[in-house]
Amino acid sequence: MTSASDISAGRLAAGAYEEAFCDLHAPLDQHEARVAAERCLFCYDAPCVNACPTGIDIPLFIRQIATGNVQGAGKTILDSNIFGGMCARVCPTETLCEEACVRNDAEGKPVIIGELQRHATDAVMASGRQLYRQGPRTGKRVAVVGAGPAGLSCAHRLATLGYDVVVFDGRPKPGGLNEHGIASYKTPNNFAQAEVEWILDVGGIELRCGQMLGRDFMLADLRRDFDAVFLGLGLQAVNALGSDDDDLGGVEDAVAFIEALRQSPDLSTLPIGRRIVVIGGGMTAIDAAVQAKKLGAEEVTIVYRRGAEQMGASRFEQELALTHGVVIRHWARPATIYGENGVLRSVGFAATEDRDGRLVDTGETFEIPANQLFKAIGQLFIPQVLEGSHDVLDLEAGRIAVDFERRTSLPDVWAGGDCAAGDRDLTVVAVEDGKQAALSINRALQGFVPMAAE
Repeated sequence: MTSASDISAGRLAAGAYEEAFCDLHAPLDQHEARVAAERCLFCYDAPCVNACPTGIDIPLFIRQIATGNVQGAGKTILDSNIFGGMCARVCPTETLCEEACVRNDAEGKPVIIGELQRHATDAVMASGRQLYRQGPRTGKRVAVVGAGPAGLSCAHRLATLGYDVVVFDGRPKPGGLNEHGIASYKTPNNFAQAEVEWILDVGGIELRCGQMLGRDFMLADLRRDFDAVFLGLGLQAVNALGSDDDDLGGVEDAVAFIEALRQSPDLSTLPIGRRIVVIGGGMTAIDAAVQAKKLGAEEVTIVYRRGAEQMGASRFEQELALTHGVVIRHWARPATIYGENGVLRSVGFAATEDRDGRLVDTGETFEIPANQLFKAIGQLFIPQVLEGSHDVLDLEAGRIAVDFERRTSLPDVWAGGDCAAGDRDLTVVAVEDGKQAALSINRALQGFVPMAAE
């Protein structure tokens, strides 16, 4: 029988919340950074650079740190990735640049590129210096929809190229998933907003929050009023479990839970269950599970339909969950949600296996008691937000189809980030999408290429 005490706030002692949600990694001091930088071999063909979606010159910035030029290192990073500070905190570097590091072959341990990147970008932020300013005005205006990593990356690069940019976002605060969807312990001390403010300080960018495409304005309006449009909409909905009972009390979206936690001024007021089940295998599932544990949940179990190797969360993220006491169960899918008096009681699962490349049930079932269930089974793009124009954007696999320059099927519309077709929903990929779209928009508006998608 579920009782009110099964989901309650204030499970931790006074003062324990700050400790529980402190920085995941303590920043490197100057000596630690220089010692770590000295391990870099400064490879001439630098496989780490090829592994970085934004193409940061990693050997150069590490050499700059090694020689004491930390501010220069920060600029090297930010020239390629204006969200270098956030990416240093949330990028799966262990499967990108650090996995490619040649030190792995010699010593089985890469250069800590992510921590060095944070050291350099933090130094720039702490200095109060603004490295970029709006370029000579072109007289042209660009609309950007979405104030997340893709949208703000595009807006910032366009501003430096001399464009006047208006950024629209449906939420009351900018930042996208950096602000609303990433675990608090990865970006404490309001870092996400501090980074956004620094980016907007370039000049030439007007931010209009609380303005939603499809509700407050249409794509046709933007195409009429601006010289070009960039769509960095993100994803608008969470996949359903497919059960008639997933509206029981205690059944929640993991993304909504993380957002509520991120925006809460007092974590001790957030209610959390004693027994938590999280469905999913990606970063969102890990973030929800670890934070539930940090809020005082006694039992937290992640259930994923396939094996550990197929999880979207990196091995580091999986180990992080395990070290926080989260149980991860593989090869099972949710089958039935059991409730009592309109409140979640337990979740029933069907065991699965891979049979000739197909996921099938084995016939075995089990049940996990739970008073909170967090769904982290992926998000959806809702094409209806694009309605209201005579011209229709082509879609691919349910998202906006784009070419290598992030141009859509409409000649004056570009798109990037999670709303665009692709195979990696990562902050660093969204940043690169925004940057490349901005460069493409600039070429088109300056007449270097025809304004038409191929």
